[in-house]
Amino acid sequence: MMMDVGVFLPIGNNGWLISSTSPQYMPTFELNRTVTLAAEKYGFDFALSMIKLRGFGGPSEYWDHNLESFTLMAGLASVTTRIKLFASAAVLTIPPAVLARMAVTIDAIAPGRFGVNIVSGWQKAEYEQMGIWPGEVHFARRYDYCAEYVQVMRDVWASGVSNHKGDFFTMTDCRVSPRPAQGIEIIAAGQSNRGMQFASEYADFNFISAGGINDVTQVRPHTERLLAANAAAGRECRAMLLLMIIADETDEAAMAKWDHYVEGTDIEALNWRDSQAAADVKAEAHSTVGRMIRSDRVPTNLMRLIGSYATVARQLDELATIPGLRGVMVTFDDYLIGMERFGTRIQPLMACRAGRG
Repeated sequence: MMMDVGVFLPIGNNGWLISSTSPQYMPTFELNRTVTLAAEKYGFDFALSMIKLRGFGGPSEYWDHNLESFTLMAGLASVTTRIKLFASAAVLTIPPAVLARMAVTIDAIAPGRFGVNIVSGWQKAEYEQMGIWPGEVHFARRYDYCAEYVQVMRDVWASGVSNHKGDFFTMTDCRVSPRPAQGIEIIAAGQSNRGMQFASEYADFNFISAGGINDVTQVRPHTERLLAANAAAGRECRAMLLLMIIADETDEAAMAKWDHYVEGTDIEALNWRDSQAAADVKAEAHSTVGRMIRSDRVPTNLMRLIGSYATVARQLDELATIPGLRGVMVTFDDYLIGMERFGTRIQPLMACRAGRG
Protein backbone atom coordinates (compact mmCIF):
# COMPACT_ATOMS: atom_id res chain seq x y z
CA MET A 1 0.00 0.00 0.00
CA MET A 2 1.34 3.43 -0.95
CA MET A 3 1.73 6.02 1.79
CA ASP A 4 1.79 9.80 1.53
CA VAL A 5 4.65 11.63 3.21
CA GLY A 6 4.72 15.27 4.22
CA VAL A 7 7.10 17.45 6.20
CA PHE A 8 6.16 19.53 9.25
CA LEU A 9 8.22 22.63 8.51
CA PRO A 10 10.55 24.22 11.11
CA ILE A 11 8.61 27.48 11.36
CA GLY A 12 9.47 27.71 15.07
CA ASN A 13 12.92 27.65 16.62
CA ASN A 14 14.40 24.22 17.41
CA GLY A 15 11.66 22.27 15.64
CA TRP A 16 9.90 19.69 17.79
CA LEU A 17 12.56 18.91 20.39
CA ILE A 18 12.19 20.73 23.71
CA SER A 19 15.83 20.37 24.64
CA SER A 20 18.98 22.44 25.03
CA THR A 21 21.18 19.62 23.67
CA SER A 22 19.26 19.08 20.43
CA PRO A 23 20.19 21.09 17.31
CA GLN A 24 19.49 24.77 18.06
CA TYR A 25 18.36 27.02 15.23
CA MET A 26 16.20 29.99 14.44
CA PRO A 27 13.35 29.84 11.94
CA THR A 28 14.20 31.59 8.70
CA PHE A 29 12.68 31.71 5.26
CA GLU A 30 15.93 30.36 3.86
CA LEU A 31 15.80 27.29 6.11
CA ASN A 32 12.15 26.59 5.29
CA ARG A 33 12.75 27.12 1.57
CA THR A 34 15.68 24.69 1.63
CA VAL A 35 13.62 22.07 3.48
CA THR A 36 10.61 22.48 1.18
CA LEU A 37 12.68 22.30 -2.01
CA ALA A 38 14.33 19.15 -0.66
CA ALA A 39 10.89 17.72 0.04
CA GLU A 40 9.84 18.49 -3.52
CA LYS A 41 13.06 16.97 -4.87
CA TYR A 42 12.52 13.72 -2.97
CA GLY A 43 8.88 13.38 -3.99
CA PHE A 44 7.21 14.39 -0.72
CA ASP A 45 3.49 14.96 -1.14
CA PHE A 46 3.10 18.07 1.01
CA ALA A 47 4.67 20.56 3.40
CA LEU A 48 2.78 22.16 6.29
CA SER A 49 3.65 24.99 8.65
CA MET A 50 2.04 25.46 12.05
CA ILE A 51 1.00 28.73 13.67
CA LYS A 52 2.34 29.50 17.15
CA LEU A 53 1.86 32.92 18.72
CA ARG A 54 3.65 32.42 22.04
CA GLY A 55 6.37 29.97 22.98
CA PHE A 56 7.14 27.98 26.11
CA GLY A 57 10.30 29.84 27.19
CA GLY A 58 12.89 28.02 29.29
CA PRO A 59 16.65 27.92 28.64
CA SER A 60 16.01 26.73 25.07
CA GLU A 61 13.52 29.58 24.44
CA TYR A 62 11.34 26.90 22.94
CA TRP A 63 9.08 28.26 20.21
CA ASP A 64 9.67 31.82 21.40
CA HIS A 65 10.69 32.62 17.81
CA ASN A 66 8.21 31.88 15.00
CA LEU A 67 7.44 32.99 11.49
CA GLU A 68 3.84 33.54 10.37
CA SER A 69 2.30 30.61 8.53
CA PHE A 70 0.33 32.14 5.64
CA THR A 71 3.08 34.60 4.77
CA LEU A 72 5.66 31.83 4.78
CA MET A 73 3.59 29.53 2.58
CA ALA A 74 2.92 32.32 0.08
CA GLY A 75 6.68 32.71 -0.29
CA LEU A 76 7.16 28.96 -0.66
CA ALA A 77 4.33 28.78 -3.19
CA SER A 78 6.30 31.08 -5.47
CA VAL A 79 9.44 28.90 -5.46
CA THR A 80 7.87 25.43 -5.77
CA THR A 81 6.15 23.71 -8.68
CA ARG A 82 4.64 20.42 -7.54
CA ILE A 83 4.41 19.91 -3.77
CA LYS A 84 1.18 20.71 -1.92
CA LEU A 85 1.41 23.44 0.71
CA PHE A 86 -0.70 23.90 3.84
CA ALA A 87 -0.79 26.99 6.05
CA SER A 88 -2.25 27.00 9.55
CA ALA A 89 -5.02 29.34 10.63
CA ALA A 90 -5.43 30.36 14.28
CA VAL A 91 -9.16 30.85 13.90
CA LEU A 92 -9.54 33.21 16.86
CA THR A 93 -7.26 35.77 15.20
CA ILE A 94 -8.67 36.23 11.68
CA PRO A 95 -12.28 36.44 10.39
CA PRO A 96 -13.12 33.48 8.13
CA ALA A 97 -13.96 35.56 5.06
CA VAL A 98 -10.61 37.36 5.28
CA LEU A 99 -8.76 34.07 5.66
CA ALA A 100 -10.71 32.62 2.75
CA ARG A 101 -9.45 35.47 0.57
CA MET A 102 -5.89 34.93 1.80
CA ALA A 103 -6.18 31.26 0.83
CA VAL A 104 -7.49 32.14 -2.62
CA THR A 105 -4.53 34.46 -3.12
CA ILE A 106 -1.99 31.74 -2.33
CA ASP A 107 -3.97 29.29 -4.46
CA ALA A 108 -3.54 31.76 -7.33
CA ILE A 109 0.24 31.55 -6.81
CA ALA A 110 0.18 27.73 -6.66
CA PRO A 111 -3.06 26.61 -8.36
CA GLY A 112 -4.49 23.45 -6.85
CA ARG A 113 -1.59 23.09 -4.41
CA PHE A 114 -2.78 25.01 -1.37
CA GLY A 115 -4.82 24.07 1.67
CA VAL A 116 -5.67 25.31 5.16
CA ASN A 117 -4.99 23.69 8.53
CA ILE A 118 -7.59 24.70 11.13
CA VAL A 119 -6.17 25.48 14.60
CA SER A 120 -8.89 25.74 17.22
CA GLY A 121 -6.67 27.13 20.00
CA TRP A 122 -5.65 25.26 23.16
CA GLN A 123 -2.98 27.59 24.66
CA LYS A 124 -4.85 30.57 26.06
CA ALA A 125 -1.68 32.64 26.64
CA GLU A 126 -1.36 33.02 22.86
CA TYR A 127 -4.62 34.93 22.79
CA GLU A 128 -4.70 36.55 26.23
CA GLN A 129 -1.60 38.54 25.34
CA MET A 130 -3.61 40.22 22.58
CA GLY A 131 -6.84 40.56 24.55
CA ILE A 132 -8.79 38.19 22.29
CA TRP A 133 -9.18 35.09 24.48
CA PRO A 134 -12.94 34.29 24.69
CA GLY A 135 -12.57 32.77 28.14
CA GLU A 136 -12.56 29.18 29.39
CA VAL A 137 -15.89 28.60 27.67
CA HIS A 138 -13.90 28.35 24.43
CA PHE A 139 -12.53 24.96 25.46
CA ALA A 140 -16.01 23.44 25.36
CA ARG A 141 -17.25 25.13 22.19
CA ARG A 142 -14.11 25.52 20.08
CA TYR A 143 -15.08 22.86 17.55
CA ASP A 144 -18.54 24.41 17.14
CA TYR A 145 -16.70 27.67 16.43
CA CYS A 146 -14.44 25.92 13.90
CA ALA A 147 -17.41 24.28 12.19
CA GLU A 148 -19.00 27.67 11.48
CA TYR A 149 -15.62 29.09 10.50
CA VAL A 150 -15.07 26.41 7.86
CA GLN A 151 -18.66 26.68 6.66
CA VAL A 152 -18.21 30.39 5.92
CA MET A 153 -15.04 29.65 3.96
CA ARG A 154 -16.73 26.88 2.01
CA ASP A 155 -19.64 29.17 1.18
CA VAL A 156 -17.50 31.92 -0.33
CA TRP A 157 -15.16 29.48 -2.10
CA ALA A 158 -18.10 27.68 -3.69
CA SER A 159 -20.38 30.56 -4.67
CA GLY A 160 -18.48 33.76 -3.87
CA VAL A 161 -21.02 34.79 -1.24
CA SER A 162 -22.04 33.82 2.29
CA ASN A 163 -25.15 34.65 4.27
CA HIS A 164 -24.31 32.32 7.12
CA LYS A 165 -26.15 33.04 10.37
CA GLY A 166 -24.82 31.17 13.37
CA ASP A 167 -23.87 31.44 17.01
CA PHE A 168 -20.43 32.83 16.21
CA PHE A 169 -20.58 34.40 12.74
CA THR A 170 -23.17 36.48 10.93
CA MET A 171 -22.53 37.04 7.23
CA THR A 172 -24.65 39.50 5.28
CA ASP A 173 -24.10 39.23 1.54
CA CYS A 174 -20.40 38.66 2.29
CA ARG A 175 -18.49 38.55 -0.99
CA VAL A 176 -15.16 36.96 -1.90
CA SER A 177 -13.88 36.99 -5.49
CA PRO A 178 -12.09 35.57 -7.33
CA ARG A 179 -12.89 32.06 -6.22
CA PRO A 180 -10.40 29.16 -6.31
CA ALA A 181 -10.27 27.27 -9.57
CA GLN A 182 -10.16 24.00 -7.64
CA GLY A 183 -11.21 22.96 -4.16
CA ILE A 184 -9.04 24.10 -1.26
CA GLU A 185 -8.47 21.20 1.12
CA ILE A 186 -9.02 21.50 4.87
CA ILE A 187 -6.84 19.82 7.48
CA ALA A 188 -7.64 19.35 11.17
CA ALA A 189 -5.77 17.83 14.09
CA GLY A 190 -8.55 16.71 16.41
CA GLN A 191 -7.37 14.11 18.91
CA SER A 192 -10.43 14.08 21.19
CA ASN A 193 -13.61 12.34 20.12
CA ARG A 194 -15.24 15.75 19.52
CA GLY A 195 -12.21 16.87 17.55
CA MET A 196 -12.41 13.80 15.35
CA GLN A 197 -16.12 14.39 14.84
CA PHE A 198 -15.33 17.89 13.58
CA ALA A 199 -12.62 16.53 11.29
CA SER A 200 -14.91 13.86 9.84
CA GLU A 201 -17.62 16.42 9.15
CA TYR A 202 -15.50 19.28 7.80
CA ALA A 203 -11.92 18.24 6.97
CA ASP A 204 -10.22 16.26 4.23
CA PHE A 205 -7.38 15.10 6.48
CA ASN A 206 -6.91 14.79 10.24
CA PHE A 207 -3.56 14.54 11.97
CA ILE A 208 -3.40 11.91 14.67
CA SER A 209 -0.78 11.46 17.37
CA ALA A 210 0.70 8.53 19.24
CA GLY A 211 3.59 8.41 21.68
CA GLY A 212 6.49 6.14 22.44
CA ILE A 213 9.51 4.90 20.52
CA ASN A 214 9.24 2.47 17.61
CA ASP A 215 5.84 1.17 18.71
CA VAL A 216 3.61 1.31 15.64
CA THR A 217 0.90 -0.68 17.44
CA GLN A 218 -0.12 2.54 19.23
CA VAL A 219 -1.46 4.03 16.00
CA ARG A 220 -4.30 1.67 15.15
CA PRO A 221 -6.68 2.68 18.00
CA HIS A 222 -6.56 6.30 16.79
CA THR A 223 -7.21 5.46 13.14
CA GLU A 224 -10.09 3.26 14.27
CA ARG A 225 -11.64 6.18 16.15
CA LEU A 226 -11.38 8.37 13.05
CA LEU A 227 -12.87 5.63 10.86
CA ALA A 228 -15.79 5.36 13.29
CA ALA A 229 -16.29 9.13 13.17
CA ASN A 230 -16.21 8.98 9.36
CA ALA A 231 -18.91 6.33 9.36
CA ALA A 232 -21.10 8.47 11.61
CA ALA A 233 -20.54 11.55 9.43
CA GLY A 234 -21.06 9.69 6.16
CA ARG A 235 -17.90 11.11 4.57
CA GLU A 236 -14.17 10.35 4.42
CA CYS A 237 -11.50 12.22 6.35
CA ARG A 238 -8.08 10.63 5.90
CA ALA A 239 -5.69 10.07 8.80
CA MET A 240 -2.13 11.41 8.80
CA LEU A 241 0.28 10.50 11.61
CA LEU A 242 2.56 13.08 13.23
CA LEU A 243 5.99 11.52 13.51
CA MET A 244 9.60 12.30 14.47
CA ILE A 245 12.46 10.48 12.74
CA ILE A 246 15.89 10.20 14.34
CA ALA A 247 18.06 8.02 12.12
CA ASP A 248 21.73 7.09 11.73
CA GLU A 249 23.89 4.30 10.35
CA THR A 250 23.02 1.96 13.22
CA ASP A 251 20.22 1.60 15.76
CA GLU A 252 22.72 2.26 18.53
CA ALA A 253 23.98 5.51 17.00
CA ALA A 254 20.44 6.80 16.50
CA MET A 255 19.44 5.93 20.05
CA ALA A 256 22.56 7.66 21.37
CA LYS A 257 21.32 10.86 19.71
CA TRP A 258 17.96 10.54 21.43
CA ASP A 259 19.59 9.88 24.81
CA HIS A 260 21.69 13.01 24.33
CA TYR A 261 18.59 15.09 23.60
CA VAL A 262 16.84 13.66 26.66
CA GLU A 263 19.76 14.77 28.84
CA GLY A 264 19.05 18.36 27.81
CA THR A 265 15.26 18.23 28.24
CA ASP A 266 14.05 21.76 28.95
CA ILE A 267 11.97 21.09 32.05
CA GLU A 268 11.12 24.77 32.49
CA ALA A 269 9.59 24.91 29.01
CA LEU A 270 7.71 21.64 29.62
CA ASN A 271 6.31 23.01 32.87
CA TRP A 272 5.04 26.12 31.05
CA ARG A 273 3.46 23.98 28.33
CA ASP A 274 1.77 21.73 30.86
CA SER A 275 0.49 24.65 32.94
CA GLN A 276 -1.21 25.98 29.82
CA ALA A 277 -2.63 22.57 28.97
CA ALA A 278 -4.03 22.17 32.48
CA ALA A 279 -6.32 25.17 31.97
CA ASP A 280 -8.69 22.90 30.04
CA VAL A 281 -9.94 21.05 33.10
CA LYS A 282 -12.43 18.94 31.13
CA ALA A 283 -10.02 17.82 28.40
CA GLU A 284 -10.58 14.28 27.14
CA ALA A 285 -7.84 11.73 27.66
CA HIS A 286 -7.26 11.51 23.89
CA SER A 287 -7.15 15.28 23.36
CA THR A 288 -4.00 17.23 22.58
CA VAL A 289 -3.82 18.76 26.05
CA GLY A 290 -4.76 15.50 27.71
CA ARG A 291 -1.83 13.80 26.02
CA MET A 292 0.50 16.63 27.04
CA ILE A 293 -0.45 16.43 30.70
CA ARG A 294 0.16 12.66 30.83
CA SER A 295 3.22 12.56 28.58
CA ASP A 296 6.65 11.47 29.77
CA ARG A 297 9.08 14.23 30.68
CA VAL A 298 11.02 13.90 27.45
CA PRO A 299 11.74 16.44 24.67
CA THR A 300 8.76 15.51 22.47
CA ASN A 301 5.44 13.73 22.82
CA LEU A 302 5.34 12.81 19.13
CA MET A 303 5.80 9.19 18.15
CA ARG A 304 9.49 8.60 17.48
CA LEU A 305 11.02 6.23 14.95
CA ILE A 306 14.59 5.90 16.15
CA GLY A 307 17.05 3.59 14.46
CA SER A 308 19.13 2.82 11.43
CA TYR A 309 17.94 3.89 8.01
CA ALA A 310 16.81 0.30 7.34
CA THR A 311 15.00 0.09 10.69
CA VAL A 312 13.11 3.33 10.09
CA ALA A 313 12.19 2.28 6.53
CA ARG A 314 10.81 -1.03 7.82
CA GLN A 315 8.74 0.71 10.50
CA LEU A 316 7.29 3.11 7.95
CA ASP A 317 6.30 0.17 5.78
CA GLU A 318 4.58 -1.35 8.83
CA LEU A 319 2.66 1.88 9.37
CA ALA A 320 1.50 1.78 5.75
CA THR A 321 -0.41 -1.45 6.46
CA ILE A 322 -2.62 0.12 9.16
CA PRO A 323 -6.21 0.46 7.90
CA GLY A 324 -7.31 4.07 7.58
CA LEU A 325 -3.81 5.59 7.75
CA ARG A 326 -3.20 7.61 4.59
CA GLY A 327 0.29 8.81 5.44
CA VAL A 328 2.71 10.51 7.82
CA MET A 329 3.93 14.04 8.43
CA VAL A 330 7.53 13.87 9.57
CA THR A 331 9.81 16.02 11.68
CA PHE A 332 13.54 15.54 12.18
CA ASP A 333 16.03 16.31 14.91
CA ASP A 334 18.21 18.04 12.31
CA TYR A 335 16.09 19.09 9.34
CA LEU A 336 18.80 19.62 6.73
CA ILE A 337 20.55 16.33 7.42
CA GLY A 338 17.28 14.54 8.10
CA MET A 339 15.69 15.51 4.79
CA GLU A 340 18.74 14.45 2.80
CA ARG A 341 19.07 11.11 4.62
CA PHE A 342 15.36 10.41 4.28
CA GLY A 343 15.49 11.05 0.55
CA THR A 344 18.67 9.10 -0.14
CA ARG A 345 18.89 6.44 2.58
CA ILE A 346 15.39 5.72 3.94
CA GLN A 347 12.86 6.26 1.16
CA PRO A 348 14.66 4.00 -1.36
CA LEU A 349 14.18 1.12 1.13
CA MET A 350 10.45 1.73 1.60
CA ALA A 351 8.10 -0.50 -0.35
CA CYS A 352 5.26 1.95 0.35
CA ARG A 353 7.17 4.72 -1.45
CA ALA A 354 8.36 2.77 -4.47
CA GLY A 355 9.08 5.08 -7.40
CA ARG A 356 9.04 8.29 -5.35
CA GLY A 357 11.88 10.78 -5.37
